[in-house]
Amino acid sequence: MEIKKVELLVEGMNCTNCALGIKKQLEKEGFDDVDVNFSTNEVSFAEVSKERINLAKDKISSMGYQVIDNRESDEVKKKGLSSIEKKFYFSIIFTIPLLVAMFLPFPILHNAIFQLCLTIPVFILGLIHFGKSAYHSIKSGVPNMDVLIILGATAAFIYSLIGTINNLGHNYLFYETTASIISLILLGNMLEHIAVKKTTSAIDELVKMQKVLAKKIIIDNASETIQEVESVKIRKDDLLLINSGDKIPVDGEIYWGNGSIDESMITGESIPIDKNISDALIGGTILLSGNLKMKVTAVGKQTVLSQIIELVKNAQQDKPTLQSLADKISAVFVPVVVLISILTFILSYFVFNVEFQSSLMQSIAVLVIACPCALGLAIPTAVIVGVGRVAKNGILIKGGSTLQKFSSVKKIIFDKTGTLTTGKFKINQIICLGKTEEEIKLIVLSLENFSSHPIAKSLVIELNKYQAFEIINVTETKGLGISANDTSGKKLQIGSYEIAKEYTTDNTHSIYLLEDNKLIALIDIEDEVKSDAIACIKYFNNKGIETILLSGDKKEKCELFANKIGIKKVYSEQSPEDKLRIIDELAKEGDVAMVGDGINDAPALAKATVGVSLSNATQVAIKSAQVVLMNGNLSLLPKTYAISRNTIKIIKQNLFWAFFYNVIAIPFAAVGLLSPMIAAASMAMSDIVVVFNSLRLKHKSLD
Repeated sequence: MEIKKVELLVEGMNCTNCALGIKKQLEKEGFDDVDVNFSTNEVSFAEVSKERINLAKDKISSMGYQVIDNRESDEVKKKGLSSIEKKFYFSIIFTIPLLVAMFLPFPILHNAIFQLCLTIPVFILGLIHFGKSAYHSIKSGVPNMDVLIILGATAAFIYSLIGTINNLGHNYLFYETTASIISLILLGNMLEHIAVKKTTSAIDELVKMQKVLAKKIIIDNASETIQEVESVKIRKDDLLLINSGDKIPVDGEIYWGNGSIDESMITGESIPIDKNISDALIGGTILLSGNLKMKVTAVGKQTVLSQIIELVKNAQQDKPTLQSLADKISAVFVPVVVLISILTFILSYFVFNVEFQSSLMQSIAVLVIACPCALGLAIPTAVIVGVGRVAKNGILIKGGSTLQKFSSVKKIIFDKTGTLTTGKFKINQIICLGKTEEEIKLIVLSLENFSSHPIAKSLVIELNKYQAFEIINVTETKGLGISANDTSGKKLQIGSYEIAKEYTTDNTHSIYLLEDNKLIALIDIEDEVKSDAIACIKYFNNKGIETILLSGDKKEKCELFANKIGIKKVYSEQSPEDKLRIIDELAKEGDVAMVGDGINDAPALAKATVGVSLSNATQVAIKSAQVVLMNGNLSLLPKTYAISRNTIKIIKQNLFWAFFYNVIAIPFAAVGLLSPMIAAASMAMSDIVVVFNSLRLKHKSLD
């Protein structure tokens, strides 16, 4: 059963460790299924009572973070300066004179009391912004980067304060170090905040699609009036008027009129779709031409768009296995850095006889340069951009772990009917035994008119230029076919080999036709190949990924079909149970993807390492597969693979930069080659490098 979740918007999280601290605190309070995503400002947990929700809010607030009551108020805040921007601009006003004093000889700038007065507001701001979070992170057992910042800034401030009180002279004043550490880290947080918001643009764009005005039809005494209402006030079964150029506000069904619909924002398909009475409409799509009236079938979280938004959000919160490694490193990194910092001071001052001030500055530089923010940003930002990019192309992918799995698949298994073929059948050849081809086609049309089987429907469409004759006593037997009598009393039968096995040993044909228990025709049919199937198979073959056909169809047909489109390996005449067994065996050799229609193939999709559904946003498709191609277009499959590969590549680049930077920078800081100010600026820049490297994925060309 799907777990319902409570979602809170939380401001003030700066890194993975902040998120880990909140997660651990809530789990300690007994909350289940806790997810915290600092990059999207979201905290979610399993649905609980109102009292428990208020408890969660109180706990989060007590840790130094702000719980925002609703997304609307959050969006209002986005229009003006954010909290982090206000704090940075406030701190930099006081910090600039302290930095200028390093280059200009004006006496007032070098006055200890003047410098103290400038530093106190910045230091208090730093204590409020970083201190509360640092304290609660230590309390929760997951010390975050704020601990390092507070230790460094406080050490410099206290040392300078002692120098000021005892009038020890300029060499004991490091107020600019305190202020610059806080201001530069705030600058890094601000730039990071702006950049990370860009990575979440996919969700923002989807949410905007929901906010439209609707023309509600009010029926009173057989007359209709139109009232404009916000989409959030629309209810199920309401009637709406949609004019040319209007955005469709919610899901519904046409009951009057017709039009051409642009569904590209939902499906990624640029070609408009013509829709008529009884056709379904998806909220967020646009009526390009025509006028229609619709009856609302779903609102709120029940609409297709809301479910897509929820899937994208869940996907962006999902962690690839690489994230587990990064989380573990981040959790132990802060205590290790504190120890390195202490060790740096002890060795410098007591072993190598470095001056006290220099030893302290080296120790502070180690604390600041080693903040693991870049490490925390390395994976979430790349996952958010990657998932957002596939979503814009009409592809739903369930999380960072799916991106990682799909990028490493060694084999791709394809179902045949409805996946590589259109499901529309046509006659390939007719072997006539005693009757003309036209007579055979007339009999086939007359019999198949009474069947709802997909093959029968396709044949009726193909033979519609002929005129069916009257038949009576029609009986359809599943797995066999149809039997009937014509008006002269002749018995006619059409079906599988089972109805003809008494009259022939040739079981290689698709359809057998009998008249008065005599075989009169052997018919071969073929399923139309999808236009993009061959290109899709060729792409994966060129990538060295083994393509496999897994079908219940006959061996000869499967091998002929596979050879036609370029598939290398074939498993034919397989039952649903056989399919599961084969997927299980292939998965032991490496990661496998299964591509199917999402309904008949649901068990096989679930069994594979990655299940890919080609169904058009059906509930079964969304629930059974890890990847859903919204418009059933096979050309999206190579694009999904390419984006997955590029996302993992960006993640590895980010992790390399974060690890390489910290490993290289800490020794430089420890031996005194980096001042605390340079360390703070460098640390801030490392975060920005990682975020902007992730943002490259938005527009990066794909192979």
